Amino acid sequence: MKQNVELKARLRDLQAARQVAARLATTPVEVLRQIDTYFVCAHGRLKLRELNGVAAELIAYDRPDHTDARTSSYRILPIADPTAAKELLTAALGVLVVVEKTRELYLHNNVRIHLDQVAGLGAFLEFEAVLNSPAEAAAGHQQVQSLATEFSLRAEDLVPRSYSDLLVEQAGR
Repeated sequence: MKQNVELKARLRDLQAARQVAARLATTPVEVLRQIDTYFVCAHGRLKLRELNGVAAELIAYDRPDHTDARTSSYRILPIADPTAAKELLTAALGVLVVVEKTRELYLHNNVRIHLDQVAGLGAFLEFEAVLNSPAEAAAGHQQVQSLATEFSLRAEDLVPRSYSDLLVEQAGR
């Protein structure tokens, strides 16, 4: 399984976050339109991610829910026919929730900086320090903490759960 170190926060000022991200970026920004269909599953989370209406991938991941930077383990499978995959998984497992977002992706070395505008939830900042091995976890945590300082994140901004969990909670399910 692949791993990364993640941290998520609500954004108080999207434009200010864009300026910091642009200053830190080691590549130009990429804007992605993502539709994540989360399926009911017994362990971790399973989602079908549709990217800009042209590509799709099935992502299974497990991550603890707390506000500190946390290590996530995941697997990604490219999907050639997202419509058929969604129909099959819906019939077999059931849909938990659908998350629609526009993601501005900035790269800062091996850290993905996401500025997300999530339908029904608002604006968020997310860091994902991609690890090449479990031995890099401490460095990933340090990178994420350094970026949290750059973006002036406060403890009350931090979000412990996935967008899917927040939408399910909001719907009262």
